[in-house]
Amino acid sequence: MVHGAAGSEGRSGGCCHHRVMGSKPYPLEAAFRGIVSPFERFLGRTSAGGIVLVAATAIAVSAATFLGQDAYDALWEPVLDFNLAGGPGVFLTLHGWVNEGLMALFFLVVGLEIKRETQVGELSTLRDAALPAAGALGGVLVPAAIYACINSGTDAIGGWAVPTATDIAFAVGVLVLLGKRVPRGAIVFMTALAIADDLAAVAVIALFYAHGLHWGWLQLAAVVLVAMVLCNRAGIRHPMPYALLGVALWYAMLQSGVHATVAGLLTALAIPARSRHTPADFLAYIDALRANLAAASEARVPELADALERAASAVQSPLQRIEHRLTPWVAFVVVPVFALANAGIDTLSVEWRAMAVHPIAAGVAAGLWFGKPLGIALFAWACVKAGLARLPSGVTWRDLAGCAWLGGIGFTMSLFIGQLAFTDTADTERARLGTVMGSTLAAASGIAWILVARRRPAGAAR
Repeated sequence: MVHGAAGSEGRSGGCCHHRVMGSKPYPLEAAFRGIVSPFERFLGRTSAGGIVLVAATAIAVSAATFLGQDAYDALWEPVLDFNLAGGPGVFLTLHGWVNEGLMALFFLVVGLEIKRETQVGELSTLRDAALPAAGALGGVLVPAAIYACINSGTDAIGGWAVPTATDIAFAVGVLVLLGKRVPRGAIVFMTALAIADDLAAVAVIALFYAHGLHWGWLQLAAVVLVAMVLCNRAGIRHPMPYALLGVALWYAMLQSGVHATVAGLLTALAIPARSRHTPADFLAYIDALRANLAAASEARVPELADALERAASAVQSPLQRIEHRLTPWVAFVVVPVFALANAGIDTLSVEWRAMAVHPIAAGVAAGLWFGKPLGIALFAWACVKAGLARLPSGVTWRDLAGCAWLGGIGFTMSLFIGQLAFTDTADTERARLGTVMGSTLAAASGIAWILVARRRPAGAAR
């Protein structure tokens, strides 16, 4: 509602309040409105997160090239400890706080998106979910197989999951930037595909990249999770209990050997998706407020407006409110900081050029650039031909092929899995280079495909 209000102000040239009251805004207020409104509209665009992520990646690569790889990596190595009243503390490097702390918020938002889509979105019915789910499955199996073939018989085989992820900010952001060249159905499909892909990535992390499990801490994590579910069932809608229990769950996961970011997803699944009040309750309350407002004095108008704002908040579910508040922070702070900490590559280094042909880098790049598009398109085609799903309205196979290419942009999640898959620093850097190469090639191929394909008559490829 904030973005919509800002947008309407910017289009009309004045605030609703001033139009109703018949007065003109002060010059300074009008100047600030001219700055804030376009910025809010920018933040409201789906592509904005991808743009900021590209900028952060460019800064990381430039800084690593200027300072040198070792010097840039050293910036993220200071240890930051967090300890309350002499109790158990958390001792992580700055890099660790980014990857295990901030990224837990990323996975929390991913979990909220997954829960929303499975309840009321594009994954809410089996028929709606079949096509993106099939594409996501193919986008995991085929690149993993390609990577495994290239690295067969080596210790690097454990990195098979690195090229299996799709970066939703990049992929959907590119589609939105292409504007009218992309039908809305393709953007919806890409969003649902990326969310299903994120769910697969979380499952892979939890099942295959847990190290040295400590069952006592896992049991404590289970107790905390049960407490969160009980809060949900008891009708608790205030976010504070879930926030406190979520932090406890994160700490237990951190100590258990399961990657701490999984706590973000589990917390999201426990947060209530239903509001306390129904739309009918809200409409009845609005009617009552309208009657009171008609008879109210001017002094009571702010009080009634405040009551309306509280009612509008109450009709939203906790899931909606939390996702709405966290998404900008994740898109414009968490993910860019993650890119700064993990995407730095010294492009002038001789070692990097040699790494480009290493089986790890080659396997990741080939999996993203070739394996992901092939798997997404092939499994989606098989799903439609089997009668389990149909193409979205207005979407051709050429459009879906373009989406499949963009599905090879694995950036954020691929970098993240690469940190978990390898213990050797050199192998991690090879996976990082492969991720950047494969994601860049996939993005370029997808954009070129869509620009060329959309020049032809849409009906020709059906």
